[in-house]
Amino acid sequence: QVQLVESGGGLVQPGGSLRLSCAASGSIFSIRGMGWYRQVPGKERELVALMSGVGSINYPDSMKGRFTISRDHAKKTVFLQMNSLKPEDTAVYYCTMEIMTYAVSGWVNYWGKGTLVTVSS
Repeated sequence: QVQLVESGGGLVQPGGSLRLSCAASGSIFSIRGMGWYRQVPGKERELVALMSGVGSINYPDSMKGRFTISRDHAKKTVFLQMNSLKPEDTAVYYCTMEIMTYAVSGWVNYWGKGTLVTVSS
């Protein structure tokens, strides 16, 4: 069984910063890609940042320069540093990881339950 747990969400004023974390636990053999998505009620989930297993990073244009994804392999954790936050960044943020467990041969995408980020004055 694999669990991804996000933390670090909350209320922040426009222009402020937050750092999200997502830690994986369970019977994990290996982790490849890691990423963050976000979703506003009534809208589709959208990509925030993606890091491949070899470290290449992809950000949508609207996130470039403000958001930074990083990872700690040993701790099975991915981070999202968010700066210069805007009200339109308000959303539930989800982490995802490509994981191979000891029980299943093959890569599976796992998701956390999300953490709410609210940007408001």
